[in-house]
Amino acid sequence: MIVCCPVTGYMDVNCYVWVDPQSRHGFLVDPGAMGGELLETCRRRGWILDGILLTHGHFDHIGGIAEIRQEADIPVLIHENGPAYLDDPRMNLSYYFGGDIRVTGAQVFRDGDVLRPKEGQGALRVIHTPGHTQDSVLFYDEAQGEALSGDTVFLGSRGNDSFPGGDGMQLLKSIRERVMTLPADTVLYPGHGDRTTVGAERPLYL
Repeated sequence: MIVCCPVTGYMDVNCYVWVDPQSRHGFLVDPGAMGGELLETCRRRGWILDGILLTHGHFDHIGGIAEIRQEADIPVLIHENGPAYLDDPRMNLSYYFGGDIRVTGAQVFRDGDVLRPKEGQGALRVIHTPGHTQDSVLFYDEAQGEALSGDTVFLGSRGNDSFPGGDGMQLLKSIRERVMTLPADTVLYPGHGDRTTVGAERPLYL
């Protein structure tokens, strides 16, 4: 089950909780701001966070981690290319907005890894989609036909490729070969804006 918890920091971002309804174990995805409020929401609903998953290392997706870490010891996980963004305010863009966001001690995953809650059912498969950044990924729940798409694909558009590590041709290749090859009815939950489906976006990339 995916629940959207929008947050407002430097900009509006979709933070998500992916959780197994039975065990109530799951993951917090892209806490861009309001870390304390996100934790309180999870506690109020009885959700147990086994980790913080990051679709990529930009400041607007990681800005709430410091506040969360003040209250809870929850591991942070990012693609193996991600630490270069987490520890560099210029790479994660916080420098250009007057900030100095750094996240240390993150664990890494790789393309194809399967992430499971400590208790309960369900799993998320990591699909590496470089182009917006070099660490961008989708988290794909094949059983439920849903994917957390970060800033790779939006409703009617795609991620910005002009930031450090961005590559427009690589982004298009990732979308065409790694996202649009998922089943047409796969629901995409992006980092910004409304959700969409693979089938709805395919005509843009034929």
